[in-house]
Amino acid sequence: MKKVKLSLFIFMFILLLAACGTNEETEETPENSKSNETVSDERWESVQQSGELVVGTSGTLIAASYYDEQDELTGYDVEIMKEIAKRLDLEIKFEIMGIDSMLPAVQSGRIDLAANDIEITDKRKGQFNFSEPYKYSYATMAVRESDNSGIESLEDLEGKKAGGGATTIYSQIAEHYGAEVVTYGNAPNEAYLSDVSNGRTDVVINDYYLTKFGVAAFPDFDLHLHPTIKFHPSQQGVIMPKDADKMTEEINNVLQEMREDGTLSELAKEFYEEDASVEPNEEIEEIDGLDL
Repeated sequence: MKKVKLSLFIFMFILLLAACGTNEETEETPENSKSNETVSDERWESVQQSGELVVGTSGTLIAASYYDEQDELTGYDVEIMKEIAKRLDLEIKFEIMGIDSMLPAVQSGRIDLAANDIEITDKRKGQFNFSEPYKYSYATMAVRESDNSGIESLEDLEGKKAGGGATTIYSQIAEHYGAEVVTYGNAPNEAYLSDVSNGRTDVVINDYYLTKFGVAAFPDFDLHLHPTIKFHPSQQGVIMPKDADKMTEEINNVLQEMREDGTLSELAKEFYEEDASVEPNEEIEEIDGLDL
């Protein structure tokens, strides 16, 4: 595994703009309750029978999921999943797809789970199972360095133009504060950040770690991370079908092992240059009234 190199960023890095069948729960009774040792689900049984874990990821998201200089798929999320599969004695297969395709693919059974810096939200937890978090972060803004794009508070987003995807969490935040979202589709990071620099848009809202690398890739742009605004604390995890309780249990057990033996911390520092596996030790502003 290689540490992310700045030279990769220019053409490979895509901003995470996703900021990502449901069964009704049955009331637990003595007749239907199960112990941790006996709980199971069809998806986990299928994985055990095939001996393979099929994981959806983008392959375009430095430093979470991307192709290195040797054209090998790597990144924080990717290496976590490789280690999980290894410890569960399973082969692993990655399906490369856009973030908009991952969640439907999990629901349909095309893939077993997805790992792509996917934020854990209450709304998503109503439709999917999530692992325990393996990354903790928060939202930040890429703004013009010359004037912070006229933004000194979240309320200043009103009337501004925010580059992003139409249905992402970060675009929801921008719209919540009255910004106009300018959408791009599957565009490279350069397009988003160049437009902030040249004034076509005013801001890109995204994950702190990913935005930090994106901004660093374009030192000639009039661009920087907003120096004072830190908001929307977030947690990222593996996303699985709603009824995949045994799979969730098995993955959580391995993640706990990886946390205790230092593997999560080592991988986080390798790919993010900071320990993103622990909660930030600073004050992060919460956002009220946003249905996520």
